[in-house]
Amino acid sequence: MGVTVNPTVSRRRLGSELRRLREVSGMTTQQVAASLLISQPKISLLENGRRLIKPRDVRDLCGLYGVRDQRRVDQLMQLARESGRQGWWNAYDDIPYGAYIGLEAEAATIRVYEPLVIPGLLQTAAYARAVIAGTIPQATAEQAATRLRVRMRRQDRLCEPGNPLRLWVVLDESALRRVVGGREVMCEQLDHVTRLGAQPHVTVQVLPHCAGAHPGVSGPFSLIEFADSTDATVVYLERFTSDLYLEKRSDVRRYSDMYAHLQARALSPDSTRSFLEEVIEAHAGTEFPAGRR
Repeated sequence: MGVTVNPTVSRRRLGSELRRLREVSGMTTQQVAASLLISQPKISLLENGRRLIKPRDVRDLCGLYGVRDQRRVDQLMQLARESGRQGWWNAYDDIPYGAYIGLEAEAATIRVYEPLVIPGLLQTAAYARAVIAGTIPQATAEQAATRLRVRMRRQDRLCEPGNPLRLWVVLDESALRRVVGGREVMCEQLDHVTRLGAQPHVTVQVLPHCAGAHPGVSGPFSLIEFADSTDATVVYLERFTSDLYLEKRSDVRRYSDMYAHLQARALSPDSTRSFLEEVIEAHAGTEFPAGRR
C-alpha cells in the first residue's frame, strides 16, 4: 500500500476492504452503526468510498470486526491517511466532479460513449471554452476559466510518459455535426480528434446516424478500469445535478455489454478517420447565416 496512491482510489480501496471485513464478521450496516453510535448512511458512504474516514475510525471498525492482525490494521490505517491527502484537483473548490477526476487520474483504461459533444479528454481549448459557456451559462468568467484550466490539465493523463491512459471513444455522429463555437472551431476540433485517434493508445469510432436505434440512446456513460485487479471497474454516469458511480458487478456487466454493442455498430477506426475528414470538409464549406454560428 504505497504512499503515492491517488487519494480517491485509496478511499475506494479502503471502503471496499471495510465492507468485506464487515460481511465476513456477519454484521449489518445497521448493527455497526448502533455499536459505534453513528448513522447507518455514514457506514454506507464509508464503504462506497464517498466519505473521508479517519485512522481512528478504521481502528474502531477493525476491532468491531474482530481483526486481530495488527499489521493488517496498521495497513488499513495508513490507507486512511493516504485517502485524506489532496489531489491536484482538490485545489479547485468549484469543480463538482473531483471524484471522477481522481478515478480518471488512476485509470488504466477508459471507454467512453458520447452522443452529444466531444469528450473532455479530446477537446481543444477553443471547443472546451464554447462548451463550458453554452452548458453553464450562469458561470462567472472566473468560474469558466477555472473549468477550462482543469479540463486542459486532465488531458495530461493522455500523454503521461511511460503510462498513458488507454482511451476508447465511441462518438455519435451528432457530436460531430453540432456546431460548437463556430465552423472554424469545429474544423480544428475534429482535426484534433483525428490526430489523437491515430495514436496507439487512443481509439475513436463514430456511430453514424444510419445505425438507427442502439443501446446508447439512453445517454452518455464511461467505463473506468484500473491496472490493479483489486480495484473494481466503475461505470460513470454524468448528470446535471449529481453524478452516478456504479460498481455492482451486474451494472458493470450490463454497461460493458452495451459498450460492446456500440463498438460493433460503429464504424471501424479507419472508416472513422475517413468519415471525420468528410465532416471537416462539410463544416469548412458550410455557410452559416449571421447569428447561427
